[in-house]
Amino acid sequence: MGRLGASLVGSYLGYQFQNLFFDRDQREGRRQSFQNRAARKVREELQSLKGPAMKLGQILSMQSHVLPKQVTSELAHLQMRAPAMHPTLTRTQFKASFGKFPEEVFQTFEPEPFAAASLGQVHRAVSKDGEELAVKIQYPAIRSAIENDFKLLRSASLPARLSGHVSEAILAEIEQGILKETDYLNEGRNIDFFREHLNPLEYLRVPAVYWDLTTDRVLTMSYLPGEPLSDFLSNRKPSQQQRDLIGFRLLNLFSFQMHGVHAIHADPHPGNYLIQPDGTIGLVDFGCVKRFSAEFIDTMKLFRQRAWLQGEEPSRRLVRLIWGPEILKKPKVAHRILADAIEFYELLFPSPSTGGPQVDFGDVRILKRMAHIWEASMRNKLVNPDWAFYSRAELGLYNQLHQLRARVDTSKVFGAPDRR
Repeated sequence: MGRLGASLVGSYLGYQFQNLFFDRDQREGRRQSFQNRAARKVREELQSLKGPAMKLGQILSMQSHVLPKQVTSELAHLQMRAPAMHPTLTRTQFKASFGKFPEEVFQTFEPEPFAAASLGQVHRAVSKDGEELAVKIQYPAIRSAIENDFKLLRSASLPARLSGHVSEAILAEIEQGILKETDYLNEGRNIDFFREHLNPLEYLRVPAVYWDLTTDRVLTMSYLPGEPLSDFLSNRKPSQQQRDLIGFRLLNLFSFQMHGVHAIHADPHPGNYLIQPDGTIGLVDFGCVKRFSAEFIDTMKLFRQRAWLQGEEPSRRLVRLIWGPEILKKPKVAHRILADAIEFYELLFPSPSTGGPQVDFGDVRILKRMAHIWEASMRNKLVNPDWAFYSRAELGLYNQLHQLRARVDTSKVFGAPDRR
């Protein structure tokens, strides 16, 4: 990471110096070329590191409101197209965990993965009974790599932790969340849980776990058809009506998880949503799941009830639940950040007094407002660890809706499951 940073700085200084000798039109072409090279260099380094570094790249790939399009497009390769293990190593990893080679277990097993990400890669296979399967195999020693990465991160972030801008509680929350993703038995239980609780959503598909073919480092599931969102958009060229339907379903899915299940799939980058031409959505990769306390759900209810219209005490309670009791010692900051949060909520779920229900998620203001609230919380040392994975999931959702340029009647999202 240090070499990468030094290399990018050196390249940027050289690029700026050379610009002195070019006119405006030439500089514009060189600017795009420089951004492409820099993005490629970042993507290659992060995907070689895998683990938390690669997850950082996945998060950056969803910052379309901040980073140039060519940068986010390059980083999007980190979602499912990381360099794969050599087939020999794949077989070795499988046998080390399962006790047999893949060809001894399956009727057929494709040695090249169809998806490879930060912690493992996924292969197509056919069971002895002829069923299509997806077999997820973990990279070697990835758990110890994650632990070592977080040790280095704690050292690098010491000044920010001492100043209170980054808390140990947040780092611990993120580390434990990523470490849980290395336990495929835990992921299998998550899949069973969501497969049962999301069953009312007729447009959704969740894979089934084959427990007799699963270990803590090998996860065997039913194969789900579909394309990642970016591929679906480029290959299918969906109409605005299709975009709106998929957008509604993504938002409805998120809302149903929050208010009906009280737990969310917390790794919502576009590679984990497989879209079919009829708008059916396949949801995969349940390693990162966030379950919420009753207090957190109360916070969501206060937003839905627009607590800020019901007097000072409900507003104070809302602020305390989101940012912690310390914020009440800073009444001016509390008032300003709550006002930002209210403005953001009204942008997403407008009441009749603030506008119509149709929300254009192609509007970049939505992502920018969310980033502004997060930055203000960081600056004022008010980041609540309980919100770390929720915020990540929410950012991923709105980024996908932005890519879709979906227009959604958000007034129809809450309530009973929509079966459209």
